[in-house]
Amino acid sequence: MPPLNLTVQTRVAATTSNLGPGFDTLGIALRLYNHTRLTPNGTRRFRIVSPLEPGAAKGAHAMIEEAAALYFRHTRRSAFGCDVFLKGAVPIARGLGSSITVRLGVIAGLDALCESRLSKPQFLELLTRLEHHPDNAAPAVFGGFAVAGMLDTSVRSISVAVSPRARFVALIPSFEISTQMARKLVPRSFSKADTIHNLNRAALISAAFASNRLTSLPGLFDDRIHQPYRQQLIPQLARIIDAGFAAGALGGWLSGSGSTIICLTLRNARAVGAAMLRELPDARIRILAADNHPFRVSRCSR
Repeated sequence: MPPLNLTVQTRVAATTSNLGPGFDTLGIALRLYNHTRLTPNGTRRFRIVSPLEPGAAKGAHAMIEEAAALYFRHTRRSAFGCDVFLKGAVPIARGLGSSITVRLGVIAGLDALCESRLSKPQFLELLTRLEHHPDNAAPAVFGGFAVAGMLDTSVRSISVAVSPRARFVALIPSFEISTQMARKLVPRSFSKADTIHNLNRAALISAAFASNRLTSLPGLFDDRIHQPYRQQLIPQLARIIDAGFAAGALGGWLSGSGSTIICLTLRNARAVGAAMLRELPDARIRILAADNHPFRVSRCSR
């Protein structure tokens, strides 16, 4: 067990995934962060010591226990417990990767405490096992714009830096959306036309980010695989994206499974946000840049 006076803190960025047609494949890390602090407590239990709402605490504790158990199985290290302090700005159940911030925070913290020196691809593999898809995990681990997918039982990911000019205007509604509920709305199969439509646009989005030709993005975020079915959870979705586009954005998408809606713009970010907010006043706007760096870990003695 690591020394009881050793504390490790991780900082993990929020992520936006799917980007419209890149379902379970595309993601971007954003400059909005959650912090996880781990301190060994001399027991085998993980205890949340930060103030959280009861519902949030229950969900967070389950994720912490699951992530820790996977880490100890994978590394074959002797299990031990920690006091866990969670804080940050990434809202829960809003499609901004809050679960990844907790899971990666725990695994990276345990990795630092145990000095097991997992590689970034190993972090991605473990997180994908927990999340069941890598679209949020890849940008959280590597930073920037990430394309990720499963190859048999392994995960392949390629990431590139995002232009500092890009601004991601996030409209964050006051209501949550359950990822499980949102996934149940997506059909099990799709027509050939809809599949080709999404493949074309996801490939073009990837090429635009890889070549830093963001002005070629208008029209590419149109999705036929999941957003039309999830729109019943956010009836204003199309209007909000259209309003952002009319105000100067390059386009927009439902972030993850929602409820956040994001428009990408190179100019007039405040005007884009104001236009989006007019369509759903019961929300708040955050104007964010991409984070092109991996998660961060720091160690300190209490």
